[in-house]
Amino acid sequence: MYHNFPDMHVLGIDAGGSKTVCLLADGEGNVLAEARGPGANLQTSGELEVEKVLHQVIDEAIGDRGVQPQIVCVGIAGVDRPRDSQALATIMRRLGFKSGTLIVNDALVALVAGAGIGPGLVIVAGTGSIAYGRDAAGRAARAGGWGYLLGDEGAGFWIGRLALSAVVRQFDGRAPDTMLTRLVLEHMRLDSPRDLIQVVYEGGLHRQSMAGVALLVRDAADGGDAVARDILARASAELVAAAASVVSKLEMRGLPFRTVLTGGVFRGMPAMVATVAAGMAEVAPRSEVRCLEVEPALGAVSLALEAARGRVAVPTYL
Repeated sequence: MYHNFPDMHVLGIDAGGSKTVCLLADGEGNVLAEARGPGANLQTSGELEVEKVLHQVIDEAIGDRGVQPQIVCVGIAGVDRPRDSQALATIMRRLGFKSGTLIVNDALVALVAGAGIGPGLVIVAGTGSIAYGRDAAGRAARAGGWGYLLGDEGAGFWIGRLALSAVVRQFDGRAPDTMLTRLVLEHMRLDSPRDLIQVVYEGGLHRQSMAGVALLVRDAADGGDAVARDILARASAELVAAAASVVSKLEMRGLPFRTVLTGGVFRGMPAMVATVAAGMAEVAPRSEVRCLEVEPALGAVSLALEAARGRVAVPTYL
């Protein structure tokens, strides 16, 4: 809890690929209101759509309370790049926040929500994927977060794409039979794998819809399908490899710290939680692995309160 600032208010925003959550909190960290909206990503949604979503959730969270937040912390993907950071700062100015705005990577928000202000590591596997960590000296490192065309290994889209690939490979006779063929065709209401060409290339298969395909991989794996199990094993290995890169860069292998797992993949696939935790035992034996049980936006609230007191130090990349 935070004390001595009862009249202060802050906003903590977590803008992810699939949803945006905004929390209004008082100076003691008590959440007074919550607002939710669709995803807000500069790369996939565009600047105008991000502004629209942020405007919506901020207005809804503040409501008719007549308060002016002293600090707004926005966690959003991509702001490690100067161009995206400047774009978001411009959006916030248009929304009336010319000062008192803290813009950080959404992975940092999730890390703070699950591990506090100190050192730790977060592995995000949702629509996209990234591993992000910081050490006791305030240095940060990351691996992944390259987007669905260049990377996002272990994320929902990546898993779903491998599932569709397994279906067409079986159809060609280039790969083993898999339960995924029946599940995918039923899920998409298709008669043949041939129909995937129209759905994927002409129909513009939405990134979000791939999350449903990824869950089919879980179902097939639970049913003993070897192809599906291999896909999930590969996904877990990729996420652990990203985490290992961060641990190595920050020289944290032998140190005690918390590893936070968050995102729709971990929520929907408990088997991957266990596999990634087992992999982390090799990467950082003294790390405590936990799934994030609270809203990542609470991390943005904590960062906003720290900033209001002049104590926040956003980690700097190595």
